Amino acid sequence: MKNYQILIFSLLLIIACSKKQPTDYLTLSGKIENNKDSLIRIMGREGLVKEIKLNKDGSFKDTLKISQAAIYGFTTESNKNVPVFLKNGFDITIKGDHSDFFETFKFSGEGSQNSNFILAQIKQSRDLGNPQEILDLQNDPFRKKIDYLKSTYDSILNSYKNLDSTLYANIKLQNEQIITYFENTYEKNEILGAGKPSPKFENYTDFKGGLKSLSSFKGKYVYIDVWATWCGPCIQQIPFLKEMKQLYKNKNIVFLGISSDEPTRSGGSWETAEKKWRDFVKQYSLGDVQLWAGKDFNFQQDYQINGIPRFILIDPNGNIVDSDAPRPSDPSLKNLLDSLL
Repeated sequence: MKNYQILIFSLLLIIACSKKQPTDYLTLSGKIENNKDSLIRIMGREGLVKEIKLNKDGSFKDTLKISQAAIYGFTTESNKNVPVFLKNGFDITIKGDHSDFFETFKFSGEGSQNSNFILAQIKQSRDLGNPQEILDLQNDPFRKKIDYLKSTYDSILNSYKNLDSTLYANIKLQNEQIITYFENTYEKNEILGAGKPSPKFENYTDFKGGLKSLSSFKGKYVYIDVWATWCGPCIQQIPFLKEMKQLYKNKNIVFLGISSDEPTRSGGSWETAEKKWRDFVKQYSLGDVQLWAGKDFNFQQDYQINGIPRFILIDPNGNIVDSDAPRPSDPSLKNLLDSLL
C-alpha cells in the first residue's frame, strides 16, 4: 500500500510540473535578416513599452510585461514596423527580412496565431484597392464584390484557431463595419452621387427680401453652405468663404448660405431664431445670397445632413457635383472650381 501511495504521489507531482503555469510577462525572440539597426522598440497606444537590443546578426531575445493584451508596434530605428499581438504568457518567435516586414515576417510559438492573423487581415485590406472603384460599380457587380469581400474576410477570420477572444470580436466587428460602410455609401450615392438630380428647396426666406428656391439659380453653379449662427466651425469658415466669393465673383457661380437656425436655441421662438440669423448676416457682412430655411427641414433631410457646416456643389442643370463638397478652407475646393469654371 505504501508503494502504491508513493506511486500516486509521484504521478501527481509529474502532472503538476508538466502544466504550464501562467506568467506575468511574455517572451519575444527571433531574427531579422539583413538587419541594419541596433535595437527594436515595442510601441503601444501610450508610447514606448520597451527597447530590445539587436545583436549584430539581427537576433534578439527579451522579456517584457504589458498592461493589457493588445496590438503593439514592433518598430526598428529606421521606422520599419509590423503589428504584433502581445499578451502576458505568450512566447513568440519572430523571423523576417529587414527589406520587407509585411511580406517576410512570420510568427511562431505560443500566441503567434494572433499576429499571423493580423498580417493576413492587413494584406487582404491592401488588396482591396481603391474603395471608390468599388463604389463606382453597377449594381450587380457591386453586390458580387461585396459578397466576395464578406466571404474573404470571414474565411481569414475562421482559418486561424485559438485567437484571443477580444481580438476576434474586434476584428469581426471591424469587418462588419467595412461592409456596412460600402453598402450605406453605395445606397447614398444612388441618390446623392455625382450627376444625380439635386434635392430641391422651395421658398426659403431671402435676407435681401422675397423668397428663393433652388430653381431660382438655374444656369449657374451653386455652392451651398448649410450653417447656423451658433455653430463654431461654421463661423471659422467665414473668412475663407469670403475669399472664395471674391476670387470667383466674375464667374458663373453663386455662393449661397442656408441658415438652419430654429427655436431650440432661441427660447422656443421662430421669430427670435430668424432675428438672430438676420443680425448675424448683417454683423458679419456675409453678402451674396443668404437664405433661412425656417420650418422646412426637407432639404437637410434629403441630403442626410447630420452635422454642420455642410457644403454642397450643384451644376447649372441642377445636378449634383459633390453632395459633400470641400470646405472653403480646403485647397481642393479651388482646384475643383477651377476645373469647372
